[in-house]
Amino acid sequence: MKSKYRVLLIAEAANPEWVSVPLVGWHIANAVRQVADVHVVTQVRNQPAFERAGLVEDVDFTVIDTEALAGPMYKFANAIRGGQGKGWTTLTAIQSLTYFYFERLVWKRFKARIEAGEYDIVHRVTPLSPTAPSSLAKKCAKAGTPFILGPLNGGLPWPTGFDGARRKEKEWLSYVRTLYKFMPGVRSTYRAATAIIVASRHTQSELTKAHANKLVYIPENGIDGDQFRPEERQSVAGVLKLCFIGRLVPYKCPDVALESAAALLRDGRATFDMVGDGPMMDELKALSVRLGIEHAVTFHGWLTHKDVAKVAAQSSIFVFPSVREFGGGVVLEAMAVGMVPIVVDYGGPGEIVTSQTGFSIAMGDRAALLSAYTQKLDAIAGGKYAIAAMSKRGLERVAALYFWNEKAKQILSVYDWVLSQSKRKPEFF
Repeated sequence: MKSKYRVLLIAEAANPEWVSVPLVGWHIANAVRQVADVHVVTQVRNQPAFERAGLVEDVDFTVIDTEALAGPMYKFANAIRGGQGKGWTTLTAIQSLTYFYFERLVWKRFKARIEAGEYDIVHRVTPLSPTAPSSLAKKCAKAGTPFILGPLNGGLPWPTGFDGARRKEKEWLSYVRTLYKFMPGVRSTYRAATAIIVASRHTQSELTKAHANKLVYIPENGIDGDQFRPEERQSVAGVLKLCFIGRLVPYKCPDVALESAAALLRDGRATFDMVGDGPMMDELKALSVRLGIEHAVTFHGWLTHKDVAKVAAQSSIFVFPSVREFGGGVVLEAMAVGMVPIVVDYGGPGEIVTSQTGFSIAMGDRAALLSAYTQKLDAIAGGKYAIAAMSKRGLERVAALYFWNEKAKQILSVYDWVLSQSKRKPEFF
């Protein structure tokens, strides 16, 4: 049953047919629609996808057309980011500049209704970046309408020893990212917000000193229980089925994943499904030949979400040595089909995986990670751990905390807290 709350939900990036931030924005907006009376405000580029999903313009959502500015700026950002899929900090910075215009038009469209008290809450879901200020925060505060910001995530520092990967990703702007705190409107945004949902412990640490009383930790990633679910595994006695899912780029360390399993793969004690594509594909194929493991490795390339789930559901162990992940949604997807993850204890994956549901490897340089992953896989293959029990506990954790219907309840609890300050600030993790 929906709550009584009337929510104006701002999600400039929200699209059920895209990936990354737009998909997260859509999932959050759609989930909250199930528990509150929500009107979504989004950018005009998302309109066709919203309508294909069954939403009705001016009833369920309103579009804001900023293409006159956003279109050229997006082309400019792509031209200077250093290549497709690279320079994400640069892209985020350029898009933040155009977001000012988006919020200006939102206020022009909804000013009278907000000031008249038609909404109990204004909730800005996207942008997810904590570097994007909001002019709406101060205006809503003046109008007496609670303004909620988040989930916010981003800016995880590059770990020591991986500066080469940082340069290959064209993350030049990340060296000066912390200067965002001095941008006009950033501090006033946080001061004016009634509550701030943070999606990572790192973002929480950046904001705790000044705004601890406003912060609620809720990771932004969730799971579609209909798409990712455990299936009957086609197991072979004594053979460990390993899987990696992600872009084949240096900071995700797919080479470490393969090399750490090499002895098991050569001896016929394991097989490896590599799902994803990227600039390291040829290098990884050559590596598999040099290591003598090509017979045990399947390179799938890019797959649809549906096909990723099918491959993942046939594997037991998710080998994921990525050293820089903000949210780690792929780890949730792995756990949701029953895989037990081995992740680096840094960023989102380290927050998702507990000692009861998987393995967290201490951050180190490439050599240290390779050694640790090799030892862990050898121990798993040797039967040291109760993998079936860990898989079961992982499924239970995902269902309890990360399904989108559970996420909606968590956000609803934030609304309850904001609108009735006598209640204790909610905690879920």
